[in-house]
Amino acid sequence: MNTMAQVPFLRALAEGGNPQDRVLVLIQLNGGNDGLNTFIPLDQYDNLAANRANVLINENQILNLNGTIKNGLHPSMTALRDMYNDGLVSVVQNVGYPNQDYSHFRSTDIWMSGSDSDQNLETGWAGRYLQSQHPLYPEGYPNPDNPDPLAIQIGAVVSLALMGNSVPVGMGISDPTAFYQFVSDIPEPAPNTPYGHELEFIRLVTQQAQVYYDTVKNAAENGQNLGQYPAQNSLADQLRIVAQLISGGLKTPIYIVELGGFDTHSEQVDGTFGNAEGNHANLLKTVSDAVGAFQNDLKLLGVDDRVAGMTFSEFGRTIGSNGSIGTDHGAAAPLFVFGKEVIPGIIGDNPVIPSTPLVSYDVDMQHDFRSIYASALKDWFGIANPESILGQQFPILPIFKAAQSGTQVIHTPDLMDVGNYPNPFHGATTFTFTSEGGYVVISLLDMAGRVLQTVAEGSYPSGVNRVTYNRGDLRPGNYFYQVKVNGSTVTKMLVVI
Repeated sequence: MNTMAQVPFLRALAEGGNPQDRVLVLIQLNGGNDGLNTFIPLDQYDNLAANRANVLINENQILNLNGTIKNGLHPSMTALRDMYNDGLVSVVQNVGYPNQDYSHFRSTDIWMSGSDSDQNLETGWAGRYLQSQHPLYPEGYPNPDNPDPLAIQIGAVVSLALMGNSVPVGMGISDPTAFYQFVSDIPEPAPNTPYGHELEFIRLVTQQAQVYYDTVKNAAENGQNLGQYPAQNSLADQLRIVAQLISGGLKTPIYIVELGGFDTHSEQVDGTFGNAEGNHANLLKTVSDAVGAFQNDLKLLGVDDRVAGMTFSEFGRTIGSNGSIGTDHGAAAPLFVFGKEVIPGIIGDNPVIPSTPLVSYDVDMQHDFRSIYASALKDWFGIANPESILGQQFPILPIFKAAQSGTQVIHTPDLMDVGNYPNPFHGATTFTFTSEGGYVVISLLDMAGRVLQTVAEGSYPSGVNRVTYNRGDLRPGNYFYQVKVNGSTVTKMLVVI
């Protein structure tokens, strides 16, 4: 567990940028998760079978999702399926970065630093901002106005994402057992010898000397878990601690937890039961069960309206399987964001799978991972200019419900009353809007905000107006529609299935 001291970047999130004490929990899936067997593109199933027959899940075992016939989940992810059907999950398709580097270490560095693939940065995307604002850190922290740590990581090392120019601003507790030793004044065990007794004493003094010792300990003592967590689930053990600290009053906006084992070059499946069991199935069940239990606990604790979570992995896997009943390092993969305050649904298109098998084929990137960071910074934490942290601008995706969203900006909703039904839709949908009469333009936009087509344009009478739109050859996916009436604009999300 690495506890970040109070620093400007995270202070901005917790105060002016985070008025509702919002929390973001990052779940790192180490090794490169196979997205094609996780969030399965059912409209590409025949071509998937041609490329990866020895690992592909039988079609009749894939979990169906409400509102879409294009995608399904791995059969071991029933808890996440239930969350999706309850409107608690957003799936961002084909997340990666340009010019993929297939090294675990290098690709992880890229994700953590927020760099381009040809940049080598020793600072994290958060650390660069906070270091520039507080060059004297860590002097003066914590203090009476800022008693709590502003990021906690459960893991062996401090993440590069949280590194400044030269100083790792954290302390480390490597696992949940060590955490409970920490908050219970119990040092790590040592040999039952005179040397061991002295070592235990030194370890106890060291842990109590941590600047956030009292704050974290008090939060752990005051916190609780009301939900049930699965046994023998290391990710659930970490998330249980996160929920306990949140319920104990810790005003920490960022947590990082992790689960390893996703580098499935061989024996990804066990070859029986339609490839629905094996190492990858066990990993996905661990994630799904842990996330489901965590979300339920947050609900019972009454804090689910201010906590969101996100899974990520350093890369995906190849489209084609290999001869060892596994998959190799690939490029893009789906990413899950969950919580009561996410906009549920699917962002982006299914990957296009070639019909001709080739083990080195990659899933093409559709969304740069830094767009998810930018969306979280802007819409979840309220940072006005994410580019000041990320170094360049990235599209804001409709992931989080926000009072000041970068994508769903409504200037005069009381006058225009814009909507459409049905949404999602397959063949046609009807746009409705109310105006006092005037010139109207209805446009269809892609996820980057580019105008794809003009749906309607002209003068409309006063009152409620309706415009029917037939999708034609528009591909399934998430879009925006924008209604402009006499200079006033409303932008909303549109889903084609």
